[in-house]
Amino acid sequence: MAATQTGASFAKMLFPLVGANGATALRLVLAALVLMAVFRPWRYRLDRGQWRAVLLYGGAMGAMNLFFYAALEHIPLGIAVALEFTGPLAVALFGARRPLDVLWIVLALGGFALLLPWGPAEGAISPLGVVLALCAGACWAGYIVFGQRAGTGGGPHIAALGVGMAALLALPFGLAGAGTALLDPAILPLGLAVALLSSAIPYALDMVALPHVPARLFGILMSGQPAFAALSGLLILHETLAAFHVAGIAAIIAASIGATLTIARSSGPPVA
Repeated sequence: MAATQTGASFAKMLFPLVGANGATALRLVLAALVLMAVFRPWRYRLDRGQWRAVLLYGGAMGAMNLFFYAALEHIPLGIAVALEFTGPLAVALFGARRPLDVLWIVLALGGFALLLPWGPAEGAISPLGVVLALCAGACWAGYIVFGQRAGTGGGPHIAALGVGMAALLALPFGLAGAGTALLDPAILPLGLAVALLSSAIPYALDMVALPHVPARLFGILMSGQPAFAALSGLLILHETLAAFHVAGIAAIIAASIGATLTIARSSGPPVA
């Protein structure tokens, strides 16, 4: 989460140069090249079911990135991440049975609500940006579910294949929006930093983690994303936080810790 949100802050620097779709394509293509070189997925043989899971995983990942960066063109990072988080929350809510589980979800929702701009800034939020962020959230839910299926019995090489599929999906949009600007050597260092922080590192870590934790627990743990987005905005973009924003961050962190302590324990040992 720390890598993802740091990369998102850096990615906003690319928007004036290549646009949202261009930044998405640059991020995913460079990340795919790095992951392919490191994990060499061609050494592994996948059956038809695994390939289908990888295609769904990569498709959800590519669409999630395209929608999210498009939303960032219209609304601030913290708001976009908070709205996008409706996807993981839907995964977390699905199948919740015990009252204590619901408590952590409610606490996360309370923190999420505190991070939304209920004050005068609310009028500046673009409806199109909100819709795009919610679409990214739906794709995020698919990323969690399909990523768990694709990663079962696999490893980081599955992440490399998934990012490769996502890059193939995003590249035509990037070329249509930015053209040859994507090949400008001046932007490649920043693009590589975004690719490593926003895609290569977190997706590889996700693929290692997903087969070992329930999808619902993973979704609740992702409640930290809005908090990390707010912190990244403060440290990198110098966005100040109001007191209720700090309260929202504290509530979300508390929900994540509570979920880790109770849901993980009640779910039994992880499946290897």
